[in-house]
Amino acid sequence: MALIQQSSPHTRHARSTSRIMLWVMIAALPGLAAQTLFFGWGNLINVVWCIAIAIGAEAAVLSLRKKPVAFFLKDNTAAVTGLLLGLSLPQFTPWWVSAVAVISAIVLAKQLYGGLGSNPFNPAMVGYAIALISFPVAMTTNWAEANMLWNAPGLMETLRAIASGGQTTVDAWTMATPLDEYKHQIASRTAAEVLIHPTFGEGVARGWEWVNGAFLAGGLLLIALRIITWHIPVALLAGLGLMSLAFGTNADLYAPLSLHLLAGGTMLGAFFIATDPVSAATSHQGKLIYGACIGALIYLIRSWGNYPDAVAFSVLLMNFAVPFIDHYTPPRTYGHHKPRRGVPGKQG
Repeated sequence: MALIQQSSPHTRHARSTSRIMLWVMIAALPGLAAQTLFFGWGNLINVVWCIAIAIGAEAAVLSLRKKPVAFFLKDNTAAVTGLLLGLSLPQFTPWWVSAVAVISAIVLAKQLYGGLGSNPFNPAMVGYAIALISFPVAMTTNWAEANMLWNAPGLMETLRAIASGGQTTVDAWTMATPLDEYKHQIASRTAAEVLIHPTFGEGVARGWEWVNGAFLAGGLLLIALRIITWHIPVALLAGLGLMSLAFGTNADLYAPLSLHLLAGGTMLGAFFIATDPVSAATSHQGKLIYGACIGALIYLIRSWGNYPDAVAFSVLLMNFAVPFIDHYTPPRTYGHHKPRRGVPGKQG
């Protein structure tokens, strides 16, 4: 994959990769705390387990490649991949499903391409997509019922459920996600009838609006610290919002905009997943196109596809398009008024 050549002056970021990844993990803590508070211990257990597997898998591959293990592990990128998968997976995902997702992310999507900086696809989303396609039942029936932590299954109960993967036991604690429930019930009911379901509670989506709000707060922190720019998150949310306003204003047919924004993995995807610096578009204009297309794809797949939440597939589809986007949206060359665009010899 050819790199875009940019003219001087080149700037050097004051923060190292390891420090940037550390800030990403810190910014994700409010979202993890909200998930634990409203859905029990599952995501916290998943995060710890996935980070451990990610570091172990990366160390094993680096050792096989005869690379300095400690040097590459200290950049914290493997830990971030494990963190994102732990936040994204259902709360009662069996341990082996999580392991397959993480190993696929690290080995197939990252190290197979040469490691950090060479992967064309978001590793965490590759792992998630592989797990979803390979284990559709485990990935769609293990979402915890929204319940305050003190009313949810205890830490040891949750650990036993994840370790055993006993679906019969887990069924008593699980419930469909709001997006899944709305999508399947709206075909035969009105919006008012669907929203009576306990999944939605008294708000937009019981517990989920707080989780998305927490990830939004963490994302704004990343923007304030200049770890990420605003372009991809704002464009993604705008693309999702415009699609919803254009095609889904009738709540008796399609999920309302509030549900798209505050249920599922929307804010996690907008601020922590789509903004991956390696697999995302590079220029500001390219980021706007990239983010808006992801938002549009999320709406299309949620509304007419087979999956209630579509962040992973939307991000991966746009990862395919990043070289094309980068080719046609290069930044302005320093000292010139217009950027070089399009096919050489046909520049305006």
